[in-house]
Amino acid sequence: MTGESALALSGASRPRLPRGVRLKHDDVRNEWLLLAPERVLKTNAIAVEILKRCSGEQSLDAIVDDLASTFSAERSRVETDVRALLTELATKRLVDL
Repeated sequence: MTGESALALSGASRPRLPRGVRLKHDDVRNEWLLLAPERVLKTNAIAVEILKRCSGEQSLDAIVDDLASTFSAERSRVETDVRALLTELATKRLVDL
């Protein structure tokens, strides 16, 4: 499965959260959570910024460009981090590629 997900992630891929999975801010604990059926994952600030952009509308390349521009970061580093996170979440079926 991991190899298939990595191959499916191209610059033209349009990652999105699948049905039943959502990113939610917990106001009581002041933290972001990725909610899925029978699962809850705490997310760090970087993951939140990536996941907020996973609407199925933007391509992976557009997401990387936006993040690199927004945070004045090196594009290749941003792309490496985004691909790693999305591939990991796709293997857990928390992101559709």
